[in-house]
Amino acid sequence: MIYGPFNKQSNSPRLPLAALMLLAALFLLAGVMGHDPWKTEDAIHIGIAHGFSTHGNWLFPHIAGEPWPHTAPLYHWVAALLGQAFGGLLDFHNAARLATTLFGALFLFALAGAARALHGEAASRSAPLLAIGTLGLLLPLHEAQPAVAGLAFAALAYWGGGLILQGPAHGVPLRGALMLGVGLGLAFPAHGLVGLIMAGAVLPAPIFRRDWKSLVLALLVALPLIAAWPIMLLSQAPELWANWLQWWQNEIAEATLARGIPEGRHLELLIWAAWPVLPIAIWSLWLHRHQLAPLAIPLLGMLLASAWFLTGSSRTLAVFPLLLPLTLLAASGVDRLRRGAANAFDWFGMTTFSIFAVLIWLGASAQALNWPPKIANNFEKLAPGHVVDYSTFAIVTAIVISLLWMLSWSLRRASWRPTLRWASGTTLLWVLVTMLWLSWIDHGKSYRAVALSLQTALPKETGCIERVGIGAAQRASLDYFIGLRTIPATRTHECNWRLVAGDKNQKAPTGWTEHWQGHRPSERNERWFLYQRQK
Repeated sequence: MIYGPFNKQSNSPRLPLAALMLLAALFLLAGVMGHDPWKTEDAIHIGIAHGFSTHGNWLFPHIAGEPWPHTAPLYHWVAALLGQAFGGLLDFHNAARLATTLFGALFLFALAGAARALHGEAASRSAPLLAIGTLGLLLPLHEAQPAVAGLAFAALAYWGGGLILQGPAHGVPLRGALMLGVGLGLAFPAHGLVGLIMAGAVLPAPIFRRDWKSLVLALLVALPLIAAWPIMLLSQAPELWANWLQWWQNEIAEATLARGIPEGRHLELLIWAAWPVLPIAIWSLWLHRHQLAPLAIPLLGMLLASAWFLTGSSRTLAVFPLLLPLTLLAASGVDRLRRGAANAFDWFGMTTFSIFAVLIWLGASAQALNWPPKIANNFEKLAPGHVVDYSTFAIVTAIVISLLWMLSWSLRRASWRPTLRWASGTTLLWVLVTMLWLSWIDHGKSYRAVALSLQTALPKETGCIERVGIGAAQRASLDYFIGLRTIPATRTHECNWRLVAGDKNQKAPTGWTEHWQGHRPSERNERWFLYQRQK
């Protein structure tokens, strides 16, 4: 049975490596800096990294001083170190977010290597393009997101597994075993049990080859890396390890019992987040239906990730583990699409991205020139008080990227043209948004203004402040922007101040007086209330 790369490759000229690297760099760097921590994931993980940097206790993630067992710490260690290293040049959150860029670059590089090892040279150029164009990867690859680190190390494990499958004739099993071991070992401290699920799918590769030396070597490398963080945590703070383990046990129990049947939302989310790799992966499976052995590892990864996704909550990040094996499956057949399908994919990408690019420019015109007036009015409603101030760099970059896109309309016919078109179109829209709309988005998604308003309203001596309805992202933002930490409202505490998040019709509880009210500019319903206990 043959497990190595497919022999049949496209006869098209090879996509220039320099063009691929330039596109990847532009995609990864755009929008990573130049904005505040945004609500939810970005604010949470920057808050954790900031806690490591300023308050120590590097062994376990904390949000505003309270343990956060929902994640593993490797990403936050790197983000905290980057925040410290570039503290004199960049704001902490901008420097910390570069960790996503580093892990994103590792992901694309390892993905290319895995595709080459599994499917051949042409696939090594197609796979990163497919990943850049995948909608579900767009935002996570530009925010503070530890799942990206898990994805990067899982891709490294796939690369190692692909090299092992090529067999001794290629002289690469030793290198493959080391890659598999490092990828599997670091996927755990990067993304917890989900990281192990993503990377663990590759472990059967040496078993398929009956290469027991590679299997043993991979395990010898992986197991100490997996065990290092739990051992350190058990020796220093065993209660935190128990807390982390209990949270994951609850997650697994909920997945297997409460959510045993997938919801309709799962399918909707999969179709959106895995576009366009999902239909191309299905085509690739059909194309290679008589020779599935080279697809064995990505297929196993898809099955494991599907089991996790379909039995868990229907969140965007839950589909994340599926995107790596789907991309590798799609890379095996995307350059052999039938001419009609390839032309339709190419035309659809060119038309769709061009239309959306025009709409983004119209939005920029509405913000800067109040034309068209109807669109300008909608922007004002969604982010009241926002004042646009475009820099020369932003305008020039947006113009240049738009001109490059128009020049790409005349690309010569090649098997990789539809894939390049889709990746370029995704990059075009993301660069335009970050150059022309970033300050408007930041105005609505940042908690900075409401945190500073709260700080002004608080007296100098407040004692403890209890909270009700304040989420993790809000707590992380308060701690990051103004150093404010709250405690849960319980009967055992007698704080004189209470911070509450609720709707705009919220009434003061009995025995409390409203002292302040605030909200983010773009938030229509959520309000923050500061109450003082009546004496």
